[in-house]
Amino acid sequence: MKALIHVVAAVIHNQADQILIAQRAADKHQGSKWEFPGGKVEQGETALSALQRELHEELGIQIDTAQAQPLIKIQHHYPDQSIILQIWTINDFAGEAYGKEGQPVKWVDINQLDDYRFPEANIPIIMAARLPDVCLITPEPRHEPNFLDKLETALKSGIRLVQFRAKESSNADYMDLARHSIALVHRYDGKILLNSPPLWLKDADGMHLSSSILNNTPFRPSMQPNKLLTVACHNQDELDKALYIQADAVFISAVKATTSHPMAKPITWQGFQQLTDQLNLPAYALGGLGLEDIDTAKSYGGQGIAAISAVWPK
Repeated sequence: MKALIHVVAAVIHNQADQILIAQRAADKHQGSKWEFPGGKVEQGETALSALQRELHEELGIQIDTAQAQPLIKIQHHYPDQSIILQIWTINDFAGEAYGKEGQPVKWVDINQLDDYRFPEANIPIIMAARLPDVCLITPEPRHEPNFLDKLETALKSGIRLVQFRAKESSNADYMDLARHSIALVHRYDGKILLNSPPLWLKDADGMHLSSSILNNTPFRPSMQPNKLLTVACHNQDELDKALYIQADAVFISAVKATTSHPMAKPITWQGFQQLTDQLNLPAYALGGLGLEDIDTAKSYGGQGIAAISAVWPK
């Protein structure tokens, strides 16, 4: 039976919003690859106390564990060992980070992470680090006469991930408004996903599949490299399908009762956590949620929240 190792690590941001990575020693497991700093949880330690100790031993920095934000939890199985990897985001620390154990360390821009070789278990961490903690799902455009103006207001408020949803529009109207929305979101350095588009637009940052389309999709849709694929899921079977087609992130609903689906039984936060516990993908909580639920979503294993009415400007 393979050993099960509990590991903690951090995605550490500096004031320039760069991320710190460190290179593993050549004689270690996954040697010479780059990683997010951290290490094993010792007997009698909590995960956060282990993270605090490891970052001081490896980098010479001090963190306030109360300020650490959970990012993602991963279970990964290598041929010789299995790991449970808990990751936190660190935006504030005391001291100047350096390779205290002689290991090379670098501050890199988030879009440079693909230039470095990471252990396979770290790949979902990179995706989670790149995604914000809020996703705006647009309401039906035909009910919003000032759709683009309101979208811009949301972007000005800080929204940086948008799921463009227009199921009641004709194909021509969908494509026309999608093009304008893509240009607008990109003007604010955001990303935009097309929800089950009638045709794919290469300038979009990714595609979102409804659960009904997911269940009829045998493999990952053809898109350019580095495009995102997200899917809607309501149960374990759909999550398994999301993993099978190599989705990059999922939207899990409905956590709470919602006016858009009044007959749907909420899965609750406990049900959400049961679905995220072994998912190994960023997961947005959806359904009756607002900005005040972001921290709760993170505490139950989520990336953050997705919403329509709670985020769309009134």
